[in-house]
Amino acid sequence: MAEMTVELVAVERRLWSGTATLVSAQTTEGEIGIMYGHEPVLGQLVDAGVVAITTTDGERVVAAVHGGFLSVTGTSVTVLAESADFAGDIDVDAAKAVLADTTAEDEAIAIAKGQLRAVERA
Repeated sequence: MAEMTVELVAVERRLWSGTATLVSAQTTEGEIGIMYGHEPVLGQLVDAGVVAITTTDGERVVAAVHGGFLSVTGTSVTVLAESADFAGDIDVDAAKAVLADTTAEDEAIAIAKGQLRAVERA
């Protein structure tokens, strides 16, 4: 199976880099799935979105992303997010507490929603 190079980068750090057979992401135009040979595209990631990567080893890497862009060529995918967290690193109770907090900022609520979506998809 053909593989592509994938990088998942947030403003503060590179989360993941390697080869993959499939990347799916939520963009402002809808959810997109990318495989080797995909037409070049630049997409804007949604706030409270999820990116899922299927590695060439068959492992599934899932991350909550908040804002940013997705750049695709025929052989590579680069995800540049404003913020991102691996699903396995998310504190579910803390995210639920943010959603229950009536004084929470809109951005914090959006990030918490994305985190819970990522946990569900992992």
